[in-house]
Amino acid sequence: MSFRDFGLRAELLRAVDTQGYTTPTPVQSEAIPAILDERDVLAGAQTGTGKTAAFALPILQLLSDGHSRRTPRVLVLAPTRELAAQVGDSFQIYGQNLRLRTTIVFGGVGIQPQIDKLRRGIDVLVATPGRLLDLAGRKIADLSQVEILVLDEADRMLDMGFIHDIKRIMRLLPRQRQNLLFSATYPDSVQDLANSLLNNPVQIQIARRNTAAENVTQIVHHVPRDQKRALLSHLIQTEDWSQVLVFTRTKHGANRLAKQLVSDGIEAEAIHGNKSQSARTRALTGFKAGRVRALIATDIASRGIDIEQLPHVVNFDLPNIPEDYVHRIGRTGRAGSEGTARSLVSNEESQFLRDIERLLRRDIPVQDVDFPRRSSPADRPQSAAQRQSRRPQVGGGGRSGGGGSRGGGGSRSGGSTTSRSGGAAAHTGRPQRRRPQPQH
Repeated sequence: MSFRDFGLRAELLRAVDTQGYTTPTPVQSEAIPAILDERDVLAGAQTGTGKTAAFALPILQLLSDGHSRRTPRVLVLAPTRELAAQVGDSFQIYGQNLRLRTTIVFGGVGIQPQIDKLRRGIDVLVATPGRLLDLAGRKIADLSQVEILVLDEADRMLDMGFIHDIKRIMRLLPRQRQNLLFSATYPDSVQDLANSLLNNPVQIQIARRNTAAENVTQIVHHVPRDQKRALLSHLIQTEDWSQVLVFTRTKHGANRLAKQLVSDGIEAEAIHGNKSQSARTRALTGFKAGRVRALIATDIASRGIDIEQLPHVVNFDLPNIPEDYVHRIGRTGRAGSEGTARSLVSNEESQFLRDIERLLRRDIPVQDVDFPRRSSPADRPQSAAQRQSRRPQVGGGGRSGGGGSRGGGGSRSGGSTTSRSGGAAAHTGRPQRRRPQPQH
């Protein structure tokens, strides 16, 4: 099958040829005809499978048969700035030979240029929920004529707490419209949203639900938490990685790791929600151009990072939501290329690993690596004053006996507490899952 078999306009086919695409991916082969038939669509496809073109191409075909209006005919909702920019760029690339206008709006940048573009009239509006509601509240974004609604990466939008924003946006849309929902994973919240939003949808499932791409080699390295940075530096330098995307759980952790890698002689930048949009764009541009060797990202900021032939992804911290693991490693192995996803797993993260393997329904292979260890603060020589300050205090009020409970209750006996996997005082129960906060 070729793109010509869909009956797309010559202008669209020229744009596809310019991008070097000849054969549709599985999700494109199923979604494009359904969208052209003006059916609602529920599509499950991993990242890197060509899903943006799967809805952009048929939408542009449908729009080209009508007349432009001042208000948008298509609304695409995306969870992050980077993904909104990526989707908007795709519409502009595929529609370069058509007289259709696409505008991208998101927070973190000045609102006035976006207002000016909306006032000039547009056909396709790509937006993050928060900025869209801001523009709608100012009576700038008129959604009353939207004919097609797309929810891209719906699972991430729900994870980020956008469900209430989505419901508010729905009330601004006409009831009669075509709805398209794309998601890489299918937690119950996504299924509930689909049931309330879609009308007799065509269901497309390219791979088994919540599975990782088969062309991504997954590896686990068991390593103490304080040695992760040493192992990561060793892997990057000894295996001569030129481009690696590294995931941390927190923004502070991303900043700290980037600085540490730079001190190791590795060009690194951090990208997360607290960074300005210009800083995020600069870091991503440097990474794509090869000036930045390691890009350190949080889950939220990683959405929309679309880099062809990205060879390596590293989970410096395992995600505490198993579905996020699928999204993370989906940054590599895109468009049929090969990729490697490594996870640096400390004893404290053993439960997270078990949750991920349960989701994948498989064990991830473990690989031992011999690398130079760094001394931790506990290993460094201490002065006499430091040793004295660490001695248990005897007598008096408060704590007693070097580990007693508050208020003089009984003391702990038998030494340190051990975790399930045998480490001392490492983990005392199932980690609590925390969902990321909304980022507008």
